[in-house]
Amino acid sequence: MTPQRVTLITLGVADLAAAIAFYERLGWRQHGQQERIAFFQLNGLALALFGLADLAADQGRAGATLGAGAVTLAQNFATEAEVDAAFTQALAAGATALKPPEKVFWGGYSGYWADPDGHVWEVAMNPFWPLAADGSLTLPA
Repeated sequence: MTPQRVTLITLGVADLAAAIAFYERLGWRQHGQQERIAFFQLNGLALALFGLADLAADQGRAGATLGAGAVTLAQNFATEAEVDAAFTQALAAGATALKPPEKVFWGGYSGYWADPDGHVWEVAMNPFWPLAADGSLTLPA
């Protein structure tokens, strides 16, 4: 049986240095960088930034054109004010606003932005999902 977990999310980026600079402007600290990949430690998993051509080659698809894909990464916050602050900080760091935070049909508060490579992030407050002090989420029973 395969364990039900994710330990690493890798984003393909057009310009590694520019992508690193963007995430550092969000206040994230780089954990380590090899020659062509950078890592950021998250709560219980890691985020990697990898050049698009290098990522395609690593996947065994050298020369393939990779895109951002139909994936949304999300950060949950305890309050609407924290969502607004995170959204504002992302835009100040160079993100593109997709949807400003607003009350949403499922009873929470949510907005979307895209990083410079088009990777979509949601910032949200879900009143039905309490967060631990470190911001981690365990789905309620």
